[in-house]
Amino acid sequence: MKVSNEEILLPLLETKGVTLSIKREDTIHPLISGNKYRKLKYNLTRATAQEQTGLLTFGGAYSNHIAATAYAGKLHGFETVGVIRGEELKNKWSQNPTLRLAKEHGMQFYFVSREAYRNRNTLAFKTRLKKQYGDFYVLPEGGTNTLAVKGCEEILNDQDGGFDVICCSVGTGGTLAGLVNASRSHQRVLGFPALKGDFLLNDIRKFAQKDNWQLISDYHFGGYAKVNAELVHFSNDFKEKTTIQLEPIYTGKLFYGLLDLISKDFFDRGTSILAIHTGGLQGIKGMNQLLKKKNLPLLNI
Repeated sequence: MKVSNEEILLPLLETKGVTLSIKREDTIHPLISGNKYRKLKYNLTRATAQEQTGLLTFGGAYSNHIAATAYAGKLHGFETVGVIRGEELKNKWSQNPTLRLAKEHGMQFYFVSREAYRNRNTLAFKTRLKKQYGDFYVLPEGGTNTLAVKGCEEILNDQDGGFDVICCSVGTGGTLAGLVNASRSHQRVLGFPALKGDFLLNDIRKFAQKDNWQLISDYHFGGYAKVNAELVHFSNDFKEKTTIQLEPIYTGKLFYGLLDLISKDFFDRGTSILAIHTGGLQGIKGMNQLLKKKNLPLLNI
């Protein structure tokens, strides 16, 4: 599969003497796009080899991973179960675009409270799931495991060796770890977390085989799925100037932070940057529902 790199032309980049290209992983597939395709690739192969008939995974109401797993399951003949954070969604999931999409592709839902969800990795919780659903192939929240990281290592190819810096948004850290493992010795890899907290450092270290990376933690906008008018305006302006659609949970924060760093001379003149567009555009409809309720501007689609 060939994914194109698209150079971005903005006055700021010319002024600062920095070049920025975007790897369009979002074009892989409307639903199994970006890092979700990469993370699922080898897990689906393993599930097939183990003669599993179903996939079970975890996520929130607007999870790209939930949507991607549901579609991938249907495409490859697996039953799918999504353990969904938030019991309040049990009787109104049909109002949620992501969950509605997952249901249309055959996913069963198991709604749990936020407190119970925090215990999803305990033996008691796993035993309850197995009793109810049987022997499913289990994918962690966000899809990150060793096989997912292996898939994400394939994001970079030989043509990407000329870039000085590789950047991506960070949720669970699997994509960043894959990029680190596939990077060249002269390259730096920067991750822009979409959520607060330093716990990601240890999670990434479990999978990253080099130390040429760092997290830029100043652009999470308050935490996971936290969005304000400034970020929405930025995402809309970026689309207008480049024709590239962003979503504010991950890629909007990545490019906001990246361009802000460029404006502050974080990078030397002559630096060439490759930013990974990790997809996730299916979540925009749901995000616009939330923005409308909060009387915030909407994302242009």
